Amino acid sequence: MSPQLMRRRTLLSALAAGTAAATTGVALPTEAQAKRCRAAKTGPVTVAYIEVNDHSMLSAGKYTLAKGGAQVIDVAVIFAANINYDGTNAYLSCNENVQNVLDNIATQVRPLQQKGIKVLLSILGNHQGAGFANFPSQAAADAFAQQLADTVNQYGLDGIDFDDEYAEYGNNGTGQPNDFSFVYLVQALRQKLPTKLITLYDIGPAADRLTYNGQSIANTFNYAWNPYYGTWGVPSGPTPKSRLSPAAVSYTATSSSTAASLAQRTVDEGYGVFLTYNLTEADTHTYMSAFTQKLYGSATAYKP
Repeated sequence: MSPQLMRRRTLLSALAAGTAAATTGVALPTEAQAKRCRAAKTGPVTVAYIEVNDHSMLSAGKYTLAKGGAQVIDVAVIFAANINYDGTNAYLSCNENVQNVLDNIATQVRPLQQKGIKVLLSILGNHQGAGFANFPSQAAADAFAQQLADTVNQYGLDGIDFDDEYAEYGNNGTGQPNDFSFVYLVQALRQKLPTKLITLYDIGPAADRLTYNGQSIANTFNYAWNPYYGTWGVPSGPTPKSRLSPAAVSYTATSSSTAASLAQRTVDEGYGVFLTYNLTEADTHTYMSAFTQKLYGSATAYKP
């Protein structure tokens, strides 16, 4: 139901790329370095999904607040890698465009991180029947969590985003969603990535199954957001308002007046995240200003 721009995916294993990105010679910035590069900003965290089949991750770093110079985008999401199925097991896969970002991490991601922007990898279903909600066992969930953790560590990313769309549970003889799968997956990933971001795009069977056997993973997520652009809806996920985005806007499908209205409501109701989608290479600072004026009391400046 969310308007992602889907392409037929030429699938390449994310872990088959060797150490290309990890050995680029461009080191991850330390938190202290990132803080020095990051101007102070008070207000909600702004998130931007970037559809890398069509657009560059670098767009996330081109917008600052006219007052003070802080980056507008705090979290940039690579959209999207996939959870695939080989007939026996689920595995992590990337199409050529996502893999290109990872293989060129030094030029596509490090410049954002050096500005203090966190960069996440979104994981999406791929019509093959494998999803976050139908692992057949805790061991299978743990194995997939290990693939995610290995990818984050190999490429120096800041975390993982879960988007349970397009799995088409049951295809290729796969199981239907069960109650334990997503809980086991997220618990395992948090153990493997204790300091990284784990976020929830609140959609699909997995998002409806955050509790199992008395254990809830809702507060395991750093952030969660509404998946329906141009609307307001409080998502499932962590309980503090500071970690939720009921607002969701698309740069290419939501009017600037609606974006401004949703931003004002975010501030008025005390929520701490503002979700945006489909940032392109076009100069979008006028559109951004509509919501940054409400979120931060400043227009947006564009620095190509």
